[in-house]
Amino acid sequence: MTIPPPTRPEAAIERLIAVLEPHGTPMEVVPRKRINWGYKHSPQFYIFKKGELSVLRTTDGLVIATVYDQNVFGIAESIQPLRSHILRAETECTILRLDASLAHELITQHDMWKDIAIILAYYTTRLFYRDSVVVQQRTYSIIRGHLVELILLPEDLRLRTSILDYIQERTHLSRSSILNVMFALKNGGYIEIKRGGYLLNVINLPDKF
Repeated sequence: MTIPPPTRPEAAIERLIAVLEPHGTPMEVVPRKRINWGYKHSPQFYIFKKGELSVLRTTDGLVIATVYDQNVFGIAESIQPLRSHILRAETECTILRLDASLAHELITQHDMWKDIAIILAYYTTRLFYRDSVVVQQRTYSIIRGHLVELILLPEDLRLRTSILDYIQERTHLSRSSILNVMFALKNGGYIEIKRGGYLLNVINLPDKF
C-alpha cells in the first residue's frame, strides 16, 4: 500500500513566521553552506523564506528532506539538542535567525504552543512517511517512492536535479541499481526522461516491477 505524504500545516507555519520574522536577523547564505543549530553558543531558530534547503544526517550526509516552501527550523532542536542533523543550503537562500530563548518568549506571549505542536506533529509524520518509502523496502519500491516525490516538484526544480542524484543523496542504493530501474521504466514507457537523466513525466508506475 502506498502511503501519501502528510499535509503541510500551512496556516500554523504562516502564523509562526509572522510572529518571529520581525525579530529575525538576516543571514548571508550561499549554495552548499552548512548551518549549525547554534550561534555564539546560543540555540537558534531559523526562518526559511526562499530558496532550497536540505536537512542532512550528520553521520553520513544522507539527505533526510529538502524544502522549497517557507518554514521554521530549530523548534525541536531548542528543546532536545540531539544535534543528529544539520541544514545545508542547495541554492542562495533567504534565511533569518533569532535566539531560541527569544522565540520561546514570543511563542508564549502570542499563545502559539498549539501551532508549535501542529508543526512538530507534521515533522514527525514526515519522518514516518520517509521511513515507509525507504526502510526495509525492495529496491524498486524505494526508487518508485522517490520518483513520485520528484514528479510533484515544480518543473524548474525537477529539471535541475537528475533522478540519479536525487535518489542517491536520499538513500544508500548503488548507482547501477538506480540506473537499471530508471532505464527499464523508460524503455517500458512508464516514465519520460530528458537527456541527462532528468524526469519529465510519470505516465504510470506499477506497484511492482
